[in-house]
Amino acid sequence: MLLEIVAAIAITLAVAAIVNLILAKKAERDNPPIGRFIEIDGVRLHYLDHGAGQPVLLFHGNGSMIQDFESSGLIGLLAPKYRVICFDRPGFGHSTRPRGRIWTPEAQADLIYRALQEVGIHTVTVFGHSWGASVAFAFAVRHSESVTGLVLASGYYYPTFRVDVFLLSGPAVPIIGDVISYTVAPIASRLLWPFLLRKLFGPAEVPDKFRGFPKEMAFRPSQLRASAEETALMIPGAFSLRTEYRKLKTPTIILAGEQDRLVDRQQSARLHEDVKQSEFVHVSNTGHMVHQTATPKMMEAIDESARGTPVRFSLGR
Repeated sequence: MLLEIVAAIAITLAVAAIVNLILAKKAERDNPPIGRFIEIDGVRLHYLDHGAGQPVLLFHGNGSMIQDFESSGLIGLLAPKYRVICFDRPGFGHSTRPRGRIWTPEAQADLIYRALQEVGIHTVTVFGHSWGASVAFAFAVRHSESVTGLVLASGYYYPTFRVDVFLLSGPAVPIIGDVISYTVAPIASRLLWPFLLRKLFGPAEVPDKFRGFPKEMAFRPSQLRASAEETALMIPGAFSLRTEYRKLKTPTIILAGEQDRLVDRQQSARLHEDVKQSEFVHVSNTGHMVHQTATPKMMEAIDESARGTPVRFSLGR
């Protein structure tokens, strides 16, 4: 009897894995690359490079990809004034994520820095959202000579105890994580998607423009594993970076939704205390996805930051 149960479970998992692989391939066919590719240190990075003028670099959050900024309208607002460049970070969208490396914010910042050098960009204004805010900060500290201004939105900067981190890190566990990623995780992610959107966007409604986000790409086993790895790195990453905040010299604008249900906005308020040359803007009536629900305010923050002048940003007061 026990052998029959084990065999049934094994067959079910195998069927689930095959179905999830088929769906992943379909998602990639339905959502082909919209940008260019560059290979840096064995990583094939997919990126958009639009517009002309002063460069602006955008870092997306965990589980996301270029289309988050595209659907928000932020790329469209920036391109007429700036050269806007946005990468699918390693493991997301159409970018690869080689095994055998720990993709900390610092490691990703160094990778993107090298990519920018390859495409002829030497100074940038940097914007980072959520997990991407940690990458943006690491970029500004490690390559300060290249950063004219920094905008951080909805970031997680200081280690705290979070149950969700432990619950969502399963696919990052070696071997077992692969089984989870290819079988259970895609199914669970589809079921939880409506709940996740409410948590990300609340108290605001999910805007119609977000329908352009290719959610099926986010359900691929490879991307779910990358997302789980970043979830697992969330607390240790904040622990590693916490001593670096006072070293930042770049004029910085820090934004947070007043009713963020994913990351307490006090994280941003505390960062403002540690980064003396910063301005803290709490955006009312919005949650974690401030770049989607308060896009004009993000644009204004980037405009102010791109000027490279002492911070005088007053929006949201």
